[in-house]
Order: sequence, then structure tokens, then C-alpha cells
Amino acid sequence: MKKYRSEKAGQTILQTYDLLLKEWHTPFQEQDIPTRYGTTHVITAGNENAPALLLFHGVGDDSALMWIYNAAHLAKFFRLYAVDTLGGPGKSVPGAAYGKNFDDVIWIDDVFAGLKLESAFVAGVSHGAYMTKLYALHRPEKVKKALCISSSVIEKGAPSPMMEMMKIFLPEALFPTKKNTLRLLRKLSGDHSEVFTHHPLILAHYQALLRGFNNMAMGFHQVDGFTKEEIDRIRGKIYFLVGEKDPFQIRGGKKKLLDYQLPALFYPDAGHGLNHELAEKINQKITEYFLNE
Repeated sequence: MKKYRSEKAGQTILQTYDLLLKEWHTPFQEQDIPTRYGTTHVITAGNENAPALLLFHGVGDDSALMWIYNAAHLAKFFRLYAVDTLGGPGKSVPGAAYGKNFDDVIWIDDVFAGLKLESAFVAGVSHGAYMTKLYALHRPEKVKKALCISSSVIEKGAPSPMMEMMKIFLPEALFPTKKNTLRLLRKLSGDHSEVFTHHPLILAHYQALLRGFNNMAMGFHQVDGFTKEEIDRIRGKIYFLVGEKDPFQIRGGKKKLLDYQLPALFYPDAGHGLNHELAEKINQKITEYFLNE
């Protein structure tokens, strides 16, 4: 399945991806990890002797955009591995085996093996946080601690989160003019949408993603809910950071965290782009959470 709607669209996305990486303001390397489902692109930064931290971005974006405000700070304390999700709009390339039998856990196993990691800290945003929870559940020996940003829990048997996502992203995502792109970013954000809307390169890249990425390419990532017993199994290993103005939290995400009494910190003025909107606070919290016992 093609990731991009056209060759030109893909070129625009990857060109702005590379420009965003230059604004990470920290040295980095790029590598491609062979997995059974295709080649996974990983951006590496930080001292190789520092604790390993795997980072997973959300649906419809990529590592270059997701960690632009976080990488420089985190690279001072961790060996960062920012993973482009297979099937997402970044530089990972799905192979012939990427299809209906795709398994997120097995794919991440291959990434760990390719990076020669026995265990690591793991953090993710939105769908990346779902993968973080999933991997912590199925491979607890490999996940030292897990941090879930702009996320909640999905209960077993609950409706697909895709319906909620469509309600939030439409109609702007269908008609990604510059005006609609700005409107969507403001809809997703809290009081600090300017970190997106006043940054010309981020705005250009995000609009290119809306115009050129084929969202169906992520369709093989199945999202399955968690039972109460499964939530209890990962309770001591996960922590949530969420913005109270995040439309996903307003639509029930925050209530689920409170109902299950999961450890979480709520930011009243932030939205779904929490790690961008309040980058300094989130960078500090990530560092404290992982490094302080």
C-alpha cells in the first residue's frame, strides 16, 4: 500500500521532514533497521552510554515533527531512539509482509533487536502512547518505565477510536487549505497553538501531511482495548501526561484515567500537542520521571 498520494506529495513531506530535523538543535544520526515487516527508520541522538529512551509518535505525523521541541533537552540525559512508525508518513518503508497479519509487538521486538537493546525507557504520544502501553503489557521485561503523553486507556470492546478521531479532525482534514490547517491545529491545541501556527516550517510540514499522506497505510495497526486485569498489570509501570483542553480528553479520555485511578498529571491550559505546547515543562517532567526513583 502506498504511503503517499503521489510521488510529488511524498517528496514534499520528506523535504520538510529533513528541514525539521535541522531544527532539533542537537547532533543526530539516522539509521534504517530491518524488520520482518519492512525497514524501520530511527533517529538517534544523545550519548551512547546514557540510558536508552525509545520514542513513538502519533498517527499521521512523524518523528521529525513530534520531537522538534524535545530532542535537544532529552539528548542531554538519554540515548534517544525516535522511531518512525511503519506505515506512517516518515521514512520507514513497509515491506511485502506489512499487511493484515502485522503485529505491533513483534515489530517493536525487531526494532529492539536491531538496536541491540535488551531494555529501555519508552515514551509515546497519542497512538504512540497506545503502542507504549501495549508493549509494556506484553514485554514488561523490556520496558523499564513507560510514559504516555496525550493519551488515555481504551477498554476492551469499546468502539474504535477512529470514530472519535474523525469527529475531531473533520471537516478540516478533508480540505487542507492553509486556513483549515490553522483551524485544525487550533482545535487540537490549548492556549499555546502558536507553537504550531507561528512556526512556518511546522505549518508547511503539517499541511503537506494532511494533503499528501495516505492514512489508509496505517490501517494495519489494529487498536485493541485493554481489560481491567491488563490495565492493572501495567499500572505500576505507566504514567500519563495530558492536557485538559485536549479534545480527546474532553470526549472521555480524562474520565477513564480518573475512573481507573491511573497515575496522571493534568495540564489545564494544554491540548493534544502537549509536548509541543508546554515543551519546557514536559521535557523536565520526562527527565524527572525516568531518572528519579
